[in-house]
Amino acid sequence: MNKNYVIPRFNEKAFNCQNCQAYAHQVWIDVYMKTYGQRYEKFKNLVLSRCYHCEKLSLWFKESLLYPKQISIPLPHEDMSESIKEDYLEAREIVTSSPKAACALLRLAIQKLMKELGEKEKRLVDNIVSLASKGLPVKIQKALDIVRVIGNESVHPGQINLNDNKEIAYSLFELINLIIEDRISAPKRVNELYEKLPERKKIGLQNRDKKE
Repeated sequence: MNKNYVIPRFNEKAFNCQNCQAYAHQVWIDVYMKTYGQRYEKFKNLVLSRCYHCEKLSLWFKESLLYPKQISIPLPHEDMSESIKEDYLEAREIVTSSPKAACALLRLAIQKLMKELGEKEKRLVDNIVSLASKGLPVKIQKALDIVRVIGNESVHPGQINLNDNKEIAYSLFELINLIIEDRISAPKRVNELYEKLPERKKIGLQNRDKKE
């Protein structure tokens, strides 16, 4: 999960831009209007911020972000594949206006994730059982079971469940990142640490494992 995501706040020098999502320096600009007397008067409570990365503008009113709409959903996990990330980001953009459509995209992302983890069953329940046998934490098993039950025990591309709402969508975002952290990122970090061990130590551990 991207732990470095910084939520946009009024008058902050840097945060994750809601136009390009990049963490970047922000330039704050006052807004003026030209009156009939050819004078310029400053708008009260209306300010612009310009992203140093994409150079696009954001509009703030009374110290609240007015445009673009602020997205509080975390960015996709850094180890998320491009295929899943595409669905995740699209769902992230539309979750406020259409949580049902966002949930449909996130269920599709979960289906893709199951395949990437080597699970070949068509039904989510069977993939959950398989992952559980491989050491999937109970909390993630329970979360997947919730997804399965709410989704009528299946995940199909484009499926929209009438019970889906923002709360469920937010949970799906979190769940996808949690699964990636547990099944992909954590093992990768452990392996990277193992590879840093001196070669003689690794040989000793391998011989120990053979004896056991």
